[in-house]
Amino acid sequence: MKTKVLVKRVYEGAAAKDGYRVLVDRLWPRGIRKTDLPYDLWAKELTPSPDLRNWFHQDTSRWPVFAQRYRAELAANPAVPALLQQFRTCKTITLLYASADPEHNHALVLQEFLQEAMGGGGSY
Repeated sequence: MKTKVLVKRVYEGAAAKDGYRVLVDRLWPRGIRKTDLPYDLWAKELTPSPDLRNWFHQDTSRWPVFAQRYRAELAANPAVPALLQQFRTCKTITLLYASADPEHNHALVLQEFLQEAMGGGGSY
């Protein structure tokens, strides 16, 4: 079974098609109580390092380099293999992020990384 990886802003409502919902922000999203957010896993270990996140700080001119560095962090992350094994058991996972920028956020890089890793294109 191939796992579909979706990306969704955390402030959008939950839907049945979301499948396994994974919050992929290091900090809890502003304005949302923990009891009000339907999620299955808070995967802080999949987020960019604080140094990388601060360096990027939504400067879209740094996006290509940010994406490259984040992918390198993911490839070296010891938590990734176990999470990939867990995600492979799901038909659909939805990565939840809080960023206001839908085109330049780490969840998009993570989505691509996971699709490659679970679809045979990755090394895991």
